[in-house]
Amino acid sequence: MFDSLKEKLKKFFGKIEEKEEKEEKIGLKEKISAIFSGEVIIDEKKVDDVVSDLELVLLESDVALEVVEEISKNLRSKLVGRRKKIGEKLSEIVALELKKVLLDILSTDFDFDSYVDEKIKEKRPVKILFVGVNGTGKTTTIAKVAKRLIDRGYTVVLAAGDTFRAGAIEQLEEHAKRLDLKLIKHKQGSDPAAVIFDAIKHAESKGIDFVLSDTAGRMHTKKNLIEQLQKIKRVTKPDLTIFVDESIAGNDAVERARVFNEAVGIDATILTKIDADPKGGTAISISYVTKKPIIFLGNGQSYDDLLKFDAKWLVERVIS
Repeated sequence: MFDSLKEKLKKFFGKIEEKEEKEEKIGLKEKISAIFSGEVIIDEKKVDDVVSDLELVLLESDVALEVVEEISKNLRSKLVGRRKKIGEKLSEIVALELKKVLLDILSTDFDFDSYVDEKIKEKRPVKILFVGVNGTGKTTTIAKVAKRLIDRGYTVVLAAGDTFRAGAIEQLEEHAKRLDLKLIKHKQGSDPAAVIFDAIKHAESKGIDFVLSDTAGRMHTKKNLIEQLQKIKRVTKPDLTIFVDESIAGNDAVERARVFNEAVGIDATILTKIDADPKGGTAISISYVTKKPIIFLGNGQSYDDLLKFDAKWLVERVIS
């Protein structure tokens, strides 16, 4: 995963080193300064050249334009006028500062496991709503989160709130059978808010810890479906709304996340199919665009293939 971005950045840093090696001499003023201080100042022109090349790498890796601009601005502020010791590689300085910039964008103090452990002390059931478009792995992700909660000793009921798509109820029902979970469902075409409301009432009566609710994979361009999702939130009042999309969708996923966040309000994101993503731009962009954390990465089809998102891990993976 992210191999393409990693390779592009490797070439980018190599290009910086090549440019440095080709510079046969520095200006007289810089030479005199270096003799006495052992340092030179990184000038604005050199930084502009570096940042310009980096912007192209990031854009080619599906990092959203506004995120590229933010990275560029922050990197410039860290590099222009910075002192560089004689013999110190500019590529290493850029790599270090780029890591810091990316960590600032990606880091979050929200931890799903800690959140549920604390939330269950306050109330029962804890209601988690999953939203997103068709074909992104949302239903399978719900099953993975259910398995994670079960493994932590909690009880779970599933709500088949996707009454719009043919086969959606059956798909979630199959996961429920495999995980030995109760599924609350109505017939296709029923009011999804009513289905989820019934699941909450069932959980209350049985003392079940969590209600995980599926919703139709709504295309963000369809106003009536967004309005229906807004109704679900008003009626069921979820404690956590999680947006699910696939990492390989690139800027499409980023734009969908933005629209869902503005129209419905999301609290966190789970990115699926991360094992098939060579670029990594989606993961870098969504946190910045929504100002909400990525909490998990889907890394396969089994129920245990759910990686806790770690900003340091991602940054170290692409900038070695």
